[in-house]
Amino acid sequence: MLFGFVLLFVYVIAVWLTFFKFKWMKFNIVWGLVSVSVGLHLLLIFMIGLRFVTPYSTNARLVQHTIQLTPRLNEPTLVTDVLVQPNVPVKKGQPLFQFDRRLYELKVKELQAELAKATQNVEVLAADVQVARQQVVRLQSELVYARYEQELSQKLAGRGAGPEEDVQKWTAKVAANEASVREAQAQVARAELEYHSEINGVNTTVASIQAKLDLARFYLDNTLMVAPEDGYLINLQVRPGMVAGALRVGAIATFICDSDRYLLANYFQENLKHVKEGQEVEVALDLYPGQIFTGKVEAIWRGSGSGQMLPSGRLPHFVYKPAELPQGQFAVAIRIDDKDQSKFPIGTQGRAAIYTDPSSGFVVLRKIGIRAYSWSNWLYPFAG
Repeated sequence: MLFGFVLLFVYVIAVWLTFFKFKWMKFNIVWGLVSVSVGLHLLLIFMIGLRFVTPYSTNARLVQHTIQLTPRLNEPTLVTDVLVQPNVPVKKGQPLFQFDRRLYELKVKELQAELAKATQNVEVLAADVQVARQQVVRLQSELVYARYEQELSQKLAGRGAGPEEDVQKWTAKVAANEASVREAQAQVARAELEYHSEINGVNTTVASIQAKLDLARFYLDNTLMVAPEDGYLINLQVRPGMVAGALRVGAIATFICDSDRYLLANYFQENLKHVKEGQEVEVALDLYPGQIFTGKVEAIWRGSGSGQMLPSGRLPHFVYKPAELPQGQFAVAIRIDDKDQSKFPIGTQGRAAIYTDPSSGFVVLRKIGIRAYSWSNWLYPFAG
């Protein structure tokens, strides 16, 4: 920068000596235009230095994380109470909205009764296994008796001491008893399968109802919506009597988080040539005329939507962009140093200057410029 001032000073002295002091040449319109043109070109040194040593953004705004508050309920549910006021800070876990609990309490009670019944049914299934096994024992005894009678009737009929009809009768009885035994054994296997149907050591019917009960309790717990973290709500439109839940689309309110707010400033891509994380920043916010806030570069978002192509069957189609149109910009995230971050609300706008080389003389010019902007906010815009 010093070289630029020296060069400009030497040039002005040379023009003064040539045309006015010694009048070596006659000053006219042509020489006047040439002199002004050369002087303006010398001023480009300062413009280039300011652009690359102290990049300046005219579009900077405070960004805060927001959480869309959406009720996690499986039924349309009435809002019974609003427990928060707009623009009032709340702490994490503090109640915000109360929804009607009755529907979900009844569902929990219903499933608790079903769970108790299913738990008792496990004992019934154990008893069914024992009954089925005893049935097998009884039928096997009857089969043994039927086979004895069959054998006896065959011997008697063979000696002519008994009718042939008894043989046929007991033969049929043996076949029927054998079928009954197989059926009873199948009933035992079925009862044992039902009794031993488990997942992680718990009866499947009990586990299924327990899962439904846990889900019902989850929805019951969600009838009270609490703050996800420290923050506040603005433009609160929720009122008691409003219905929310499964049939509503989107959130019922927006929660603004206190933590991790930052300033996002747009810069022309070429101006970020020497910008790095951790460099010093000065910020002039429209909310605070006449004040300058310091900060640091936190991150450079090296990317923009103009370079994104969505998957499709169409080939890329490029359109000529006139040179006079604005160039694409990148965003820079800036963290303001002030301890009281609450005085920087979401959407606050202003301007930001990055100092890539704090020892450069261009920094002085940029500091003058950004302070002039900040003080001009006392008057501009001219709105009463």
